Amino acid sequence: MKSSTPDINLIINCGSSSLKYKVFESGTENCLTGGLVERIGAPDAVITHKACNGNPLDRISGEVKNHSAAISMVLERILGAGGFSKKQLKAVGHRVVHGGKYSEPVVVNDEVKQYLKEVTFELAPLHNPFNFEGIAAAEKNLPGVPNVAVFDTAFHQTIPDFAYMYALPYRYYTKHLVRKYGFHGTSHQYVSLRASEMLKKPLSKTKLVTCHLGNGASLAAVGSGKCEDTSMGYTPLEGVMMGTRCGDVDPAAVLHLMMCEELSMHDMDTVLNKQSGLVGVSGISNDLRDIIKAAEDGNERAALAFKMYCYRIKKYIGAYITLLNGADAVVFTAGVGENSPPVRAEVLKNLENIGIITDPVLNGAMISGREGEISSASSPVKVFVIATNEELMISRLADKMT
Repeated sequence: MKSSTPDINLIINCGSSSLKYKVFESGTENCLTGGLVERIGAPDAVITHKACNGNPLDRISGEVKNHSAAISMVLERILGAGGFSKKQLKAVGHRVVHGGKYSEPVVVNDEVKQYLKEVTFELAPLHNPFNFEGIAAAEKNLPGVPNVAVFDTAFHQTIPDFAYMYALPYRYYTKHLVRKYGFHGTSHQYVSLRASEMLKKPLSKTKLVTCHLGNGASLAAVGSGKCEDTSMGYTPLEGVMMGTRCGDVDPAAVLHLMMCEELSMHDMDTVLNKQSGLVGVSGISNDLRDIIKAAEDGNERAALAFKMYCYRIKKYIGAYITLLNGADAVVFTAGVGENSPPVRAEVLKNLENIGIITDPVLNGAMISGREGEISSASSPVKVFVIATNEELMISRLADKMT
């Protein structure tokens, strides 16, 4: 008989001033509740507690001084009004952007925390310190409950050395750990598993190109369930064009601009990460919906930005299918990948020579959280749209580790 008080996993994703959370029944796909704390550190912070269908259950505003206070408020809603008890908490799973050497999730202990602070804070200074605050806050508020760190980089640790190394002096790798790490790994891992189910084929026998396309975007070549290459690199700046990031660019052009414009390292970092990509080329927005509308209205720079974006994704798909020596499927996921038929149509246009034939009717209908195949029945390579679920993947991995 199923227990009336099942074990639960609390999944946390901490940003600099926000905290997203979900609660899953341990060992199942059952999402129980979730929510978002915004403007942490401000007097007008907001917490929105939701059912898993997205319907708000509770919304309050007020001062939330830090991440520890935010988690306290979350726990009040989960363990208080939510009807769950602390005894039911099996684990707290944390999304951590950079895992450095770690190729698997880890149960957090003093050794893990020391490594995260000494190594990964330098590798991911904009993300890992806040992910770490979430871990520290969970430890403080939930003593005795295991914390599991799930790293965005871990899935990509199977990439071979000849693919992850840069052609720089080798000493920069040994001294400063400069190499490709890749990101969005939890999403790529989740949709790879789901794609193998849709193919009715063991993951160990599949070849997939997964496309995580949101404001940040990355692709991965996944063979036999293992990542063989990915488009993001040492940082999330490398790879395809994104909302505000430039993606691949000649480093000499960066040096030239720094000299010509008298830009500091900080200034150039801001240009590359926050002022480039779709917003930089179009001059309009980092949101593809705005870009597409402006292009339809005749804006030439918006049309150029759209074509550049799709062209670069197409190039990576072709490269990765070649790398894998063929593919069973191409997968689109994340905000743009799941919801933009125009992007998918443009990316996949004229790829019949590598076995991709899109069904325009199926593609046009695949929006708003729907999942399924958008390729023609005659297409040798299938094309799927799959809604990513990083929180569920973290819950699965937390179950595995505890």
